[in-house]
Amino acid sequence: MHRTRSLRLFFVLLSTALVLLVAPAAFAQMKFAVVDVQRAVMETEDGLRAQATLKKLFDKRQKELDTRQERLQRERDDIEKQQRVLSRDALQRRTEEWQRQMMELQGVFVEFNKELQKKQSELTQPILNRVLSVVRQIASQDGYDGVFDRNSVPYIRSDLDITDRVIQKYNATSTTPAGEGSATPPTAPPPAPPRAPAAPPPAAPRPAGAP
Repeated sequence: MHRTRSLRLFFVLLSTALVLLVAPAAFAQMKFAVVDVQRAVMETEDGLRAQATLKKLFDKRQKELDTRQERLQRERDDIEKQQRVLSRDALQRRTEEWQRQMMELQGVFVEFNKELQKKQSELTQPILNRVLSVVRQIASQDGYDGVFDRNSVPYIRSDLDITDRVIQKYNATSTTPAGEGSATPPTAPPPAPPRAPAAPPPAAPRPAGAP
């Protein structure tokens, strides 16, 4: 029994040693590359157009938010100035109305964020699908055993980064009809998140006659 266990252990160790000896050689023969998927999506001609569309939507909505917030700020300042003049009931009504409008504005801000994210997904998902298709084509053409996302790899030689090739091949096979922005638009950074309403609520009304 002891001899049988010893033989079994010997074969397990021998198999492990063979794997360790063969695996590095086999791994060394494999070809790998990396691609910065996010940059590839954003720097294709379609990606640049998507960014321009998102920025236009963002600027419009942000302007609306800023206008409403400035109006609420002026109302807040006026309420504070009128605290000693208005009756307690009048001050209470104005304060409550201001708070209601501020809560409404915060709701608009949340909906704006959702709208922006939804629009971004609608515009970029088809581009992402095409980018991944181009990656598969290049991998098949060049015989790569694997292509990894550049941002998930701690280190890789620069000559193994195929991001520029992916962008070029994507643009070369773009199906965007002529006359619909076929010229490469200027690079534009993606819009920053909208600014949240930041004005604090006005001070609570004080009883009439209070110092």
